[in-house]
Amino acid sequence: MIKNSIPLAFKLILICFLCVTHTIQAQQIFSSNKYPITDFRQPLDITPPALAGSFGEIRGNHFHSGIDYRTNQREGYPVYAVADGYISRLRVQNSGFGQALYINHPNGFTTVYGHLQRFAPKIATIIKNLEYEKKTFELDEFPDETLIPVRKGEVIAWSGNRGSSGGPHLHFEIRDTKTEETINPQLFGINIPDNIPPVIQGLYVYRLNGKVFNDNIQKQAIAITGANGTYKASTPINLTGEVGFGIVTTDRHNGLSGINGVYSIQLEVDGKKIYTSALERFAFENSKAINAHIDYPTYLDTKRSIQKSFVDPGNPLKIYSGLVNSGRVNFNDGVAHQVRYIITDSKGNSSFLTFTVNAGSAPITPIIVPAGTIFSYNKVNEFNTEDIKISFPMGTLYNDLNFTYKKLLKPAGNSWSALHQIHNRYTPLHVGFDLSIKADNLPENLRSKALIVNSNGSSQGGSFDNGFVKATPKNFGSFYISTDTIAPRIIPINIAEGKNMASLSKMIFKISDNLSGIKSFNGYVDGKWILMEFDTKTATLWHSFDERTSKGKHSLELVVVDMKDNSRKYSITFYK
Repeated sequence: MIKNSIPLAFKLILICFLCVTHTIQAQQIFSSNKYPITDFRQPLDITPPALAGSFGEIRGNHFHSGIDYRTNQREGYPVYAVADGYISRLRVQNSGFGQALYINHPNGFTTVYGHLQRFAPKIATIIKNLEYEKKTFELDEFPDETLIPVRKGEVIAWSGNRGSSGGPHLHFEIRDTKTEETINPQLFGINIPDNIPPVIQGLYVYRLNGKVFNDNIQKQAIAITGANGTYKASTPINLTGEVGFGIVTTDRHNGLSGINGVYSIQLEVDGKKIYTSALERFAFENSKAINAHIDYPTYLDTKRSIQKSFVDPGNPLKIYSGLVNSGRVNFNDGVAHQVRYIITDSKGNSSFLTFTVNAGSAPITPIIVPAGTIFSYNKVNEFNTEDIKISFPMGTLYNDLNFTYKKLLKPAGNSWSALHQIHNRYTPLHVGFDLSIKADNLPENLRSKALIVNSNGSSQGGSFDNGFVKATPKNFGSFYISTDTIAPRIIPINIAEGKNMASLSKMIFKISDNLSGIKSFNGYVDGKWILMEFDTKTATLWHSFDERTSKGKHSLELVVVDMKDNSRKYSITFYK
């Protein structure tokens, strides 16, 4: 019995040694001298800290640019300056971060605090004065470094749920002050307790054979088994020709963790690295390239995030290293190959997925290019007919494109052109393209109200010019010309003609628009501009009463204007 157990014990020790060795190697990545690891404290005093979102995790059309601290599903926790510095930016938005503060620090980094409920009194006073001075709710100001200095540990705000937040939390970022690139906060010693390795949920093979990646590439799901950091394919995979791999993987940390993203993905073939992606930092102008990093068609159809381990030629992200043939692998030598994924989280915990590929030796079938117009990813591309003009700036495409176009029948209802099907929605674009559609008998009195909409009726904006309506859609689809002549809606919630508002702290409205979207809203009490605050996700507009509104009778006028200058006015008297 003892003799038979020795080899097994030795194997277990060897496996543990290899895992520990790799964990130490991973942790060395995060303990380099590249970033200061003692300068910053936690922005909240909630212990232990827990994340609802990690840095770089996959979101719709972008990588997550910071970390999201959980706040026990409620608002109002004090938010602290993580180090000495000064408020370098004051941001108030209808959506996005909602209310946010930026602090520049002497060490060359900027910290960002988003979705705030309210600001510290001295900051709130400055912001409110600026809003009244400029007569605007939305604000983006860059104060002088002497205006609002802050100290490490000083309360600068309280956590909230403003802007495009899906629930109460604090969004926190660390950026390079000079380049404005956002950087993984956990590389700065921001500690999130975590000894849990990433989870690997899926493995996929893409049969490329010289093709660019598009919605016609064949994809095969590979069955895998495993848990607790060790995974393997159920059986060897038989492959011939050029292929790419993709993986579905997520991470959790200790305690109240959301399902978060991983830090790095490394792919090896026969012990040699052929692909590494690491979410250390990225530039905001490249964040939309997440749609080239993932299997975009699958994400659109299923919301399943398959991270490709091969890089498209027009992908501008700088998160890749150690690429061999852009991560594309040729299996044509007729022998078996050992393939391994190494997935690491921001704390250095790693998971491994191993599998065998039995390579074939059959000749590759010649590629047959279907009919269409070939657009190169590294050029300006144009497509023109009598009815439509399209221009794709350089940097729009991630791959060469076999472009397709169809002119369809005019949609019923409020349409002033044919429906133009421009390629398909499964091909992602990095930036918008210039689109001009010829108007069909559009009356002169409606030309200022014209815009381009997609087949779902969503506005793409636009303006009339010399017989065409021009806009810049951000995605492929089907488009036509429509008009917006309907003014926005104003629905009073807690105010009415002649009502006494003395017991209420604010007046509240719901506002909306049918097509082009809200451009502006302005409120006036007794003819003087008042601050109206707006939250896009709830369509709620409100004014909080302050010393500017005295006791007695008052007149109110609220004016809401949409993007096509259709205006709605709401006028009443009330008492305070």
